[in-house]
Amino acid sequence: MARYVFGVDVGGTTAKIGLLTEAGEKVEFWEIPTRTENNGEFILSDVAEAIRAKMKERNIDDSDVVGAGIGVPGAVNVDGLCYQAVNLGWEKINVVNELHSKLKLPVKAGNDANVAALGEAWKGGGQGYQNMLLVTLGTGVGGGIINEGKILAGSKGSGGEIGHINLEENEPDACGCGNHGCFEQYASATGAVRLANRILAASSEDSVLRQKEKFECKDIFDAAKAGDKVAKEIAERYGYYLGKGIAVTASVVNPEIIVLGGGVSKAGEMLFDLLMPSFNKFVFPGCKDVKFALAKLGNDAGVYGAAKMLLY
Repeated sequence: MARYVFGVDVGGTTAKIGLLTEAGEKVEFWEIPTRTENNGEFILSDVAEAIRAKMKERNIDDSDVVGAGIGVPGAVNVDGLCYQAVNLGWEKINVVNELHSKLKLPVKAGNDANVAALGEAWKGGGQGYQNMLLVTLGTGVGGGIINEGKILAGSKGSGGEIGHINLEENEPDACGCGNHGCFEQYASATGAVRLANRILAASSEDSVLRQKEKFECKDIFDAAKAGDKVAKEIAERYGYYLGKGIAVTASVVNPEIIVLGGGVSKAGEMLFDLLMPSFNKFVFPGCKDVKFALAKLGNDAGVYGAAKMLLY
């Protein structure tokens, strides 16, 4: 009989739960609301109840389950201690101990971005590689490092926070973290719009972007693909920062493959063309021979990665 493993990806609005086989075959994925009231005291109880209900529904015995892995939006150390998860209302909670006490099954926990990276390494864009860097390009820039098939979490679970590598010492605007010149200030979706507004303000050259009252990152890349000269300049500048930030990270962790995910990655292969000139310029020569790929699992990456933690 096949053995099962549960993966849980907790977000601020919903928690996605997956039932998978040990081989990583999807049996069923579903969602439950994330109840953040009372400092999130109900979240782990709700997750445990949902898993138990699914086991009863499918007549799955405890002996058939390897355990449950869970990814949460906060720094989590190797012992399962989450120092803070603002979106959930948590302050210093041991996620492993708490969920295990409610679920009575083996539990492992990790930061959601790191867990998503593990999912992509297991069943997504990095499948088949033991050393992978995931770069997520969305509202911010996130990262996850997989070293020899396992998450590189760091001493307090903050490993992989590549969005806060400093790329510009004299940046006047502050990043959300309080520093100035962070990677995500240039290479996130919001960073791309910021770069665009600066470049548009510095010239009067015609561009379709000027015709829009408000434009998004996607509009910049669409215009660049269509041949808009200013949009191409913006896209190239974006690629400069993206390539530089990835080069700095790759020079430290020396991955076999770098996977790009997040909303901006929908721009596709164009991103690789944009980033490679600066990547090759700044990367340590011994780390230059690396493959690039796009993420494949989308919002399911965290569920797969959470489950995979139980199978180390």
